[in-house]
Amino acid sequence: MVSSTLITTNKEPIATYRSYQEAQKTVDFLSDHGFPVKGTLIVGVGLRSIEQVVARMTYLRAAAWGALSGAWFGLLIGLFFAIFTATAMPQIALVLYGLLWGAVAGAIFGLIAHSVHGGRRDFVSESGLVADKYEVLVDSDHAAKAHELLGKTPH
Repeated sequence: MVSSTLITTNKEPIATYRSYQEAQKTVDFLSDHGFPVKGTLIVGVGLRSIEQVVARMTYLRAAAWGALSGAWFGLLIGLFFAIFTATAMPQIALVLYGLLWGAVAGAIFGLIAHSVHGGRRDFVSESGLVADKYEVLVDSDHAAKAHELLGKTPH
């Protein structure tokens, strides 16, 4: 997290863009042309939280997500125990048992967790922050050079 004192101390906006990618390209351009980019800021102004619904959460989907996460955990436990076995066959068996039982336990946990919600939040979503605009700020000492490189006149 950037403190507000860091933003306001000796920083000057040199450009404003509608997308983060455009602001990032500007910083890349400045860097490519030898500009001292250390301390340069890309500041999102007018932040909004956006949550995009991507799917409906069903019992089958809850079990599948639980099984996948449980399988990863079971694989990790199986690999850990396999380190302490002497021959290859028991190692493979431990890893497979860990994977299988992790998936089963994860599926059960996923079903229980979904049913506890009682119909609330029956969807899967992705959250993010979006800004209305993005400002590129540089040290005031270097602002004239940045404007020169960007072919702009200072504000």
